[in-house]
Amino acid sequence: MAKTLIAFYSRRGENWVGGGVRFLPKGNNEIIVEKIKALIPDADVFQIDTVKKYSDDYMVCIEEAKQELREKARPALTAKVENMDQYDTIILGYPCWWGLPPMAVFTFLESYDFSGKKIIPFCSHEGSGMGGSLRALKQAVPDAVITGGVAIQGSAAAHCDREVASIIAQAK
Repeated sequence: MAKTLIAFYSRRGENWVGGGVRFLPKGNNEIIVEKIKALIPDADVFQIDTVKKYSDDYMVCIEEAKQELREKARPALTAKVENMDQYDTIILGYPCWWGLPPMAVFTFLESYDFSGKKIIPFCSHEGSGMGGSLRALKQAVPDAVITGGVAIQGSAAAHCDREVASIIAQAK
């Protein structure tokens, strides 16, 4: 029986929020995933995480991430989804960094066969919306069915019920 997987990348700690750097005990996408999971309790959750951690300092972190983007790096991940074949729908969350998902999301996508699977992307952002991320996702997994996605203002993650409802609607 096919299932839904919620896969996401999220950054705790120092983040850019509403025009300045703030400490977040939970990353924006982590908060959004909790809202989605409450509405799809039988979905499995997988956090995309890198072996090499970004700096705790936000300004250093963005330089590290920018370097990965320039190099088209594929950072190693800490874990793998054991049986991707059991999922027909993947809700994929990530921050939009310079108009794209973090490079770790591409490592995740390139690690599996997504042929025929539905991917519902959502991203947190502080002004860029989806940026060019939909186009980049379609290039990374051309045999998947990628929906229009949902952009969520990161600073509004705790109050994004309407956007979460849109994600759920795309999953049906």
